[in-house]
Amino acid sequence: MFRFGAAALFTIVAAAVAGPAAAAGLEASGLQASAWAITPEDAACHTDLELVARSGAVAPIALVSDGEHVALRFAKEGAPSQAFLPIRVDGKPFANLVQRTGEEGVAVMNLSDETLAALRRGKTLQIAWLSDEAVSASLAGAGQGIADLKVCGSQVASQHRAREAELEIQRARTQAEARAKAVADEQLATARAQTAAAEAQRARAQADELSAQAEQDRERELADQDRQRAIAAQRRYYYGDAPPPPAEPAPWGYYRPYYPPR
Repeated sequence: MFRFGAAALFTIVAAAVAGPAAAAGLEASGLQASAWAITPEDAACHTDLELVARSGAVAPIALVSDGEHVALRFAKEGAPSQAFLPIRVDGKPFANLVQRTGEEGVAVMNLSDETLAALRRGKTLQIAWLSDEAVSASLAGAGQGIADLKVCGSQVASQHRAREAELEIQRARTQAEARAKAVADEQLATARAQTAAAEAQRARAQADELSAQAEQDRERELADQDRQRAIAAQRRYYYGDAPPPPAEPAPWGYYRPYYPPR
């Protein structure tokens, strides 16, 4: 079902602003009703009408189209969430489904093809439930006005779809770039973590090597101390407190006698 955004109700000068008596006065004077003013929106076009009561009270409505459908949009406090209500064209009722929109007090009536055909050919639009009293407006120029409204709506809706498609492509491209960047960041973080882990492992290996070398040095030092203590104890055992004898000088050499062969 065709739905319109809340922006559809704009205040502009509309065509055919009059009740039945005023419309008759226009015809009697030979004056033509002003052409319907069509205004483009984001995804549709609209034209505004003002329905007038006998007391002079004005009830604004808007006809809105996306090129395929036409809807009557209005503001009414306490509008039901859904209702099947009639409008009258030249006194004949045409009932259509009314649904409340997300905006407070704003509802939309989706017009059937039969209702649109009646509006194009009719002279007077009358709505009894829009305000406290019945309101009406002239439909002079409605045939061309509704045709222009649908043409404008079709063009605007087509441009809107093209913009949405382009935006969707841009969103998809942005999401793809974001995913690629996330993957690259994750890979970089993984590489950095692996590098840090390798450096930590090398540092631990170097620390273990230094610790082992220090342990070996300590063991050699202890062994040397034990050896020195053993030598000192042996000297005390043989010589007591006397100083040890001087070491004998090394011989100058060894002479091997020569024996001639026999």
